[in-house]
Amino acid sequence: MEDQTGTIESLIERAAEYGKSSLELAKLRTLDKTSDVVSSITSHYVAILFISSFILFINLGLAFWIGEILGKIYYGFFAIGAFYGITGILVHFFMHKWIKRTVSNNFIKQLLK
Repeated sequence: MEDQTGTIESLIERAAEYGKSSLELAKLRTLDKTSDVVSSITSHYVAILFISSFILFINLGLAFWIGEILGKIYYGFFAIGAFYGITGILVHFFMHKWIKRTVSNNFIKQLLK
């Protein structure tokens, strides 16, 4: 009888250790996925920051150049603004769903990787 009690206690201890180990493993997996996603997003944001800066200065140069050609500097800024306004409207109406789906799929792939 005492032998069975010891076996049951041993089984309960092992089950408790298994539960603790499973919880620790889940925490480590979550940490791994989170760090992977955050590092990936961070590297993309740094690249986007540099590309955005490049595009900003190119657009400023184009705006001044077009404004000089048109006779008034602010005309160049109106032209660049109109270009981006029209482009934004076209992207919204024709590519909104595609962009949303692509970003969602990439985010999910990153999480499930």
